Amino acid sequence: MATDLVIEERPVDDPDLARLLAAAYDELVGRYGAEGRSQVKPDARYLVVLDDEVAVGCGALQAFEPGTDHAGDGEVKRMFVTPEARGRGFARVLLACLEHVAREAGHPTLRLTTGDLQPAAIALYESSGYRRTDPWGKYVNQPGTNCYAKPL
Repeated sequence: MATDLVIEERPVDDPDLARLLAAAYDELVGRYGAEGRSQVKPDARYLVVLDDEVAVGCGALQAFEPGTDHAGDGEVKRMFVTPEARGRGFARVLLACLEHVAREAGHPTLRLTTGDLQPAAIALYESSGYRRTDPWGKYVNQPGTNCYAKPL
């Protein structure tokens, strides 16, 4: 991993974030088709990974809505590292930072989803203490989707 690694929060209209999100969407659509795209809530908090001042990864944290089954929990969305930056530990550091932000926001549990066609993501989440859980919301009847949770 590079010594000049920085992870910082960015606004949704940040150009680096927009580029990373577009690449993440393209990859999801390439793997899963158009249904691979899901919306991130407008008040989500976005983190961007910078390696020697180049944006190479991103992730978002959003809250579950009040009145839902998991109200109060946080949800990780849009975890992505560019293909050329993969295998260098950036995703693991980013996930730890998202967990820190979630703890500070008072979320008792952090949840996330990933698909069967992303074995590296599954390995990252499981080795980081996330455990499979029952699906929620739109994921209930979505084959190939894996839902995870980790108490904070």
